[in-house]
Amino acid sequence: MISALADCTESDLVALARSSHDAAFAEIVRRHREALYRIAMASLGQTEDALDAVQESFIAAYLALARFDVSRPLRPWLARIVLNQCRDRLRRRAVRRFLLPFVGTDVDVADAAPGPAHLAADRDALARTMRAIAALPAGLREPLVLTAIEGMAQADVATTLGLSAKAVELRVRRARARLRDALHF
Repeated sequence: MISALADCTESDLVALARSSHDAAFAEIVRRHREALYRIAMASLGQTEDALDAVQESFIAAYLALARFDVSRPLRPWLARIVLNQCRDRLRRRAVRRFLLPFVGTDVDVADAAPGPAHLAADRDALARTMRAIAALPAGLREPLVLTAIEGMAQADVATTLGLSAKAVELRVRRARARLRDALHF
């Protein structure tokens, strides 16, 4: 049965998942979790937040599966959900940072400092790059992540973000220019 699900199209998996076939939704998760994690990690810059955002995204997708249009590709729809989760987390993070001086130190604010695993030179460079990407404004970061990291076509990114393909191209170019400046390339 599991190998049969691996051979199913995404629209077949969605139809099965809509009819409470849990293994079908598990196959959707298996196919898309790594891509969604990369998007979340690039947006949030923190492993735990990214994992939580992906998990919440799949819950939201499962609950909204009845509204998904099976004639469209699934990945852009899922990418939009994870981006919305990331935006919510970034807003909450900003509010916590703003309120911290007024409420004391009892509020948990995520530490943006790299952990011990980032001490190696390659990992440090990757972490620095990911932080620079996460620091970009959402309007530049999201098209860059979806095209450069996820390899989505500009047309799919445009549909996902509600932009024109030309706007996506321009935003990716601006994002890359800002990254060059931030990383001193």
